[in-house]
Amino acid sequence: MGMTTATQARPFRVAALYKFARLDDFEALRAPLAAFCCGHGIKGTLLLAHEGINGTVAGSEEAIPVLIDHLQAIEGLAGLEVKYSSAAQMPFHRMKVRLKREIVTMGVENIDPTNSVGTYVAPSEWNALISDADTIVIDTRNDYEVALGTFAGAVDPATSSFREFPAWVEQHRAELDGKKIAMFCTGGIRCEKATAYVRSLGFDDVFHLKGGILKYLEDVPAEQSLWQGECFVFDERVSVSHGLAEGEAELCRACRRPLTPRDRASPAYIEGVSCPHCVEERSDGDRARYAERHRQVELARSRGEAPHIGS
Repeated sequence: MGMTTATQARPFRVAALYKFARLDDFEALRAPLAAFCCGHGIKGTLLLAHEGINGTVAGSEEAIPVLIDHLQAIEGLAGLEVKYSSAAQMPFHRMKVRLKREIVTMGVENIDPTNSVGTYVAPSEWNALISDADTIVIDTRNDYEVALGTFAGAVDPATSSFREFPAWVEQHRAELDGKKIAMFCTGGIRCEKATAYVRSLGFDDVFHLKGGILKYLEDVPAEQSLWQGECFVFDERVSVSHGLAEGEAELCRACRRPLTPRDRASPAYIEGVSCPHCVEERSDGDRARYAERHRQVELARSRGEAPHIGS
């Protein structure tokens, strides 16, 4: 009975997936994949590139496994890396399949994670690795993600995008020399590319968390965890905590940054209009537009309509 009740309370299944693979004809996959997802009531975003697939989608408990089977039948995509979670409401507003130069943008040519990556470390073994005094633990995510939560003792490169990560590594090569380098990200994809890049520089003791923070939060009991805070996710849930329960963070609709309860208590926070992060970045004209957009969203919500806001 309890299982049925839990399923009813959180009826949507969310799949964060990726696979580095050589997709020579990736452009031809776009239209059929979009049609398949829409035909099964699935929403979210999938990115296709020559180097593989990446994305997060949500749908019914029945639809998501059908999509995963469909993807794994595509040449090169067997063994897809997938992390599952659930949501009480559909966390996306539409379905998008996009063609990209990279499935995770680093901007460095000839980095091939299918050829050389760091050593995978299971969540159950991660605590021992990052507690070792000879290990430098690096959070490869962006500054606004790190602000919500990270591992105890992790280095924050303070990057605003993954494109800045290679330059940060170049600047800190001397500090990394002779150390074990352990990297982590949300679901594993950024660290795969990050470890491939760091290994290309000649570093050998390079490790990354298999399945990312999401897998760690799912597998490691809270009382044994070295994770502090919440993990930002790129959908309407905004953040998750241990056991992948939905977190307390909300999204600023003006700048799309995640907001903690403390941020929302700030005088700079006006729902749908401004927050402490963007109040100085936007003009009065911008805020007037955001206020009108928020009014329209609330009107649509009061009528029981899906609000037309970006996912």
